[in-house]
Amino acid sequence: LGLSGPPGAGKSTFIECFGKMLTERKYKVSVLAVDPSSSTSGGSLLGDKTRMTELSRDMNAYIRPSPTRGTLGGVTRTTNEAILLCEGGGYNVVLVETVGVGQSEFAVADMVDMFILLLPPAGGDELQGIKRGIIEMADLVAVNKADGDLIVPARRIQAEYVSAMKLLRKRSKVWRPKV
Repeated sequence: LGLSGPPGAGKSTFIECFGKMLTERKYKVSVLAVDPSSSTSGGSLLGDKTRMTELSRDMNAYIRPSPTRGTLGGVTRTTNEAILLCEGGGYNVVLVETVGVGQSEFAVADMVDMFILLLPPAGGDELQGIKRGIIEMADLVAVNKADGDLIVPARRIQAEYVSAMKLLRKRSKVWRPKV
């Protein structure tokens, strides 16, 4: 599964919860977390693993943060190979967290079985902020953090994306993207 979304959407938190659910059901889970590299220093924080404390201690999970090192598309130059290595190593589920979202951070969509766009419920003009390119590639749009005071904005953004996705050309004859 490939996961992308804007900063603050809760990608790492979602991955930790989902990953723990999978390991409790006896799946072996691998997480490939991609962090942006600085155009100035070339360094990366590689901090996603620190947000997945429970999953990182799980014996049925493997978390590998990697820097982009200037590679565009939201992944690293070797993400596809890393996915294959994880599958070869016996991991049933491989989750790839991309650097973030924009118009072109969806290279992972061609590397995975399902590409998920994770969105927060409130953030202004969502359809303008997340451009057509990435929406067209999404197999599933998940509105995260949809509880408490955010239930109403979450329902609104869900309705906006359901309408927007009806206007897009279908990528598959058998799957219609869900929101």
